[in-house]
Amino acid sequence: MKALNQLMQEITLLTTEIETKYPELYKYLDETPITICETKEQTICTDDLKQYLETLKAQLQHHIETHKNIVK
Repeated sequence: MKALNQLMQEITLLTTEIETKYPELYKYLDETPITICETKEQTICTDDLKQYLETLKAQLQHHIETHKNIVK
């Protein structure tokens, strides 16, 4: 299992890439629903961060695939 710090670093790098290369997608990231750790302790769970990272990757991949032919 990935460490919490490594997951946070990957999320930060990916959101920075989305912000700089795909600003049209970045504006929708705050609309992505996420609840960090739905446990009694209310701490950050690595499983939740892994799921969030995978969601970000999927959103980026979908955006790239559906916007291939759009010329700016």
